[in-house]
Amino acid sequence: MKKLFEEIFEVHGKICTQNLIPGKRIYGEKLVQEKGIEYREWDLFRSKLAGAIQKGLQQCPLQKGSVVLYLGISEGTTASHISDIIGETGIIFGVDLSQQTMKKLLTICESRTNIVPILADANQPEKYQEYLEGFTVDLVYMDVSQKNQVEILAKNVEKYLPKDKLAFLCLKAKSISSTEDVNKVFETAEKQLKEKFNILQTLDLNPFDKDHRFYALKQKG
Repeated sequence: MKKLFEEIFEVHGKICTQNLIPGKRIYGEKLVQEKGIEYREWDLFRSKLAGAIQKGLQQCPLQKGSVVLYLGISEGTTASHISDIIGETGIIFGVDLSQQTMKKLLTICESRTNIVPILADANQPEKYQEYLEGFTVDLVYMDVSQKNQVEILAKNVEKYLPKDKLAFLCLKAKSISSTEDVNKVFETAEKQLKEKFNILQTLDLNPFDKDHRFYALKQKG
């Protein structure tokens, strides 16, 4: 077993997190045992964060007790692994606009009480301010399929993230434009990002997620 980041491990050659709820799967992932501890195998094709780690992510600020604002939490596949990492003392505020995916997320939240589901539009960060009052966010993680992805991230980071903390952005080119050349879309988005962020790392998520790039960012100033 090899430690990749805090609470993220390579077990039998696969990226894994220690299962917060032993014996319980979230999305059909494989459970593996190592020295009496149960780990959940992290599917690289179902989680952009896992794909980014596999592709060489250099910094991951997640640890026990971390507070995460997760924009576009969807059904909670990636969030369930973050839940493992941050443990019972951490918390994920998971924002999503889809009632359908929120229903599926709620089933995970029944056992994983460190995930707080928020049905809201990430375009309007003031709408969930009451949930985050009294908390200091350690990471903004965004995986939202909307045209103005950079703008949405900037709004939330400005409102909730301290200057010294990281943001992770999963940028989906086809959500921004289905007709424009993918590289052109990324080039334009990166110009927008550079207005407000220092880009610490850029990762192409192929073959795990086609036409996606993963960015590690820090606010300017």
